[in-house]
Amino acid sequence: MPAFARRLVREPLVHFIVFGALIFLGDHLLAARQDNPRLIRMGADVDREVSGIFREAKGRAPGSEELAVLRERWLDNEILYREGLALGVDRGDTAIRERVIFKALNVLQANLRLPDIDDAGLRAWFEQHRDRYDQPTRVDFLEAVLVGDKSEQAARQFAEALNAGRRSDTESGLRVFRGRPRDNIVTSFGEDFAKALETAPAGRWSVLPARDGVHIVRVEAVAPGKPADYDTIRNAVRQDWIDLTMQALRTSAVKELAKKYTVSTDGTTP
Repeated sequence: MPAFARRLVREPLVHFIVFGALIFLGDHLLAARQDNPRLIRMGADVDREVSGIFREAKGRAPGSEELAVLRERWLDNEILYREGLALGVDRGDTAIRERVIFKALNVLQANLRLPDIDDAGLRAWFEQHRDRYDQPTRVDFLEAVLVGDKSEQAARQFAEALNAGRRSDTESGLRVFRGRPRDNIVTSFGEDFAKALETAPAGRWSVLPARDGVHIVRVEAVAPGKPADYDTIRNAVRQDWIDLTMQALRTSAVKELAKKYTVSTDGTTP
């Protein structure tokens, strides 16, 4: 799943309120709601709306998984909005959909209760989510960027010249990367590049494969990762557990509310 989609899935308190602009939908959706308050239509108009908002924010169209997340969040918002209307929390806010959703979410959350957890349970949760807290290995490296011929042969010839200290007429630029963790390197260059970088000799130019071709890089320094100490960050861990547990409870509660509604995805009444 893309990084953006993962971030949406893991949003805290405002987990259900994705992109404020989603609150503004067409008059035909309002009319549909008035015709049958238990019927939610999710047709091409919803896809166009959320895709347009995503495109404005990210400069590109959403991928299929990202679109699925956006549609799910739109449906959560729609359910909360209708529940807010049913509870009467729209009084004074009939024209402000976002506030109605927040009020309905607050009402829903007021009825949620965190389960009990002792220190042993919290420590076990920490171990299961250790990747959130451990300091990753970080790499400092340089990249020589060729101008013109970017073939693997040209890259290897240029790397050999650099390592030998020979003068080269090849035009190039230099990019500097400091303290890059592995996840960031994978996002920027791909998994193959990250693996090759881990074994590349320090202080020497190497030609490494990446998803967009080969790159000429020199590892400058590697800062080993450091495991987090639970006792030092216990309070932060507990707050994270509270946030993520409440998020899961809210998601479950909205899914339970969704059972009251019929969702039509083709624009027709089931």
